[in-house]
Amino acid sequence: MGAGHGQGHGHAGGRHRWRLALAVGLVASFFTVELVVGLLGGSLALISDAGHMAADVVALGAALVATKIATLPDASGRRTYGSYRAEVFASGLTVLIMLGVAVYVVVEAITRIGETIEPAFGPMMIVGAIGLAINLVCLVLLRGGAQESINVKGAYLEVMADAAGSVGVLVAGVLVGLTGDGLWDTLVAMAIGVFVAVRAVILGREVLAVLGQHAPDDVDLAAVVRDLEALPGVAEIHDLHAWTLTSGMNVATAHLVVKDGADTQTVLSGAQTALRDGHGIEHATLQVEVDPARECHEATW
Repeated sequence: MGAGHGQGHGHAGGRHRWRLALAVGLVASFFTVELVVGLLGGSLALISDAGHMAADVVALGAALVATKIATLPDASGRRTYGSYRAEVFASGLTVLIMLGVAVYVVVEAITRIGETIEPAFGPMMIVGAIGLAINLVCLVLLRGGAQESINVKGAYLEVMADAAGSVGVLVAGVLVGLTGDGLWDTLVAMAIGVFVAVRAVILGREVLAVLGQHAPDDVDLAAVVRDLEALPGVAEIHDLHAWTLTSGMNVATAHLVVKDGADTQTVLSGAQTALRDGHGIEHATLQVEVDPARECHEATW
């Protein structure tokens, strides 16, 4: 016997799609301007921050597309969990792009050490200030959605980190202007590159954890077992599995061994409520067993 939920999950990110779309447009437009000015002005800090913004465009765009794909019906009948994992694959692509940008910036910065480079001070300050302003506008746009959707929250944090990159460009411009030494531009660019790489590794670990079907960080499996075994009529819990389908969607399966005379429907209802209200698991497939030795003896994993 099993109990579970259908696939009609509400997608909070969908309500904020227009915010994501506007943020993508703003960031993409400025990325083009910053890259051109950086190349013409010889500022590696601007180029590195442009690369960072390119990753932001992909991340924001992936978040936008994922909110659409996640709600598409499955005409094939083969995707029994729907298309919610689109967000995870998009995040994996973002990781690869961010690592590529970081490697390029750091290598380019190392090769510039010892060279005499005079990046344009004026364009650095102007473009850096505009970039910071655009990032602040995007933060305001995404702040509300970040409270409801982890997908939007990821985009919000991405823009927040890029705002730090814009601050770095301004700092590099000030230092170059005060000292006349273009080395500051190179050093700030290296710092931005390392910062992007660290963020990419952190995001990559999260992606691998989801694809590897690790137990969610916010789910205490020991507490889940205790709460389920405390339900009236439950004698034992085994074969408990919990994983993340996509951001904000935790899934679980378990076998419930019931006591003699226990009402199975009452047990199932209580278990679903405990998982949903106590652990944030809204989709749970539960199997009720009276004789686990007979019903589970064929399981080998």
